[in-house]
Amino acid sequence: MADFIRRVPGTEGAVLASSDGVRKHSYGLSIDSADKLSAISTALCSLAGGVRDIKGPADGRVRQVVVEHDNGLLFVSMAGPGAVLGVLASDSADLGAVGFEMGQLVKSVPEHLSTPPRLRQSSADDRVH
Repeated sequence: MADFIRRVPGTEGAVLASSDGVRKHSYGLSIDSADKLSAISTALCSLAGGVRDIKGPADGRVRQVVVEHDNGLLFVSMAGPGAVLGVLASDSADLGAVGFEMGQLVKSVPEHLSTPPRLRQSSADDRVH
């Protein structure tokens, strides 16, 4: 991710999160900001996934979500099985270039971007019926 941020003009920080919002890796952000961005990115992908219920096909997946705000841009993309990539960029960043480079990143290193499912830990409450 560090190379991506250094190479793509206008990008400022990035996170790789599991599909349940847990930060796995980040670059260019404080820990708190990276944790928040992980949760936001995952939520946006989940919300955008609702479009497939309306638009179809049933197996369609979210490719990218872009949020524009006064302070810049947020790009969110599925990054592989169980993973979401979020990239913050300045408002002067080229939307097409950032989106394209994110797609290239996801295609080039999918084995490093996927997040295996976490095993659920059972608790005493689960065993008492």
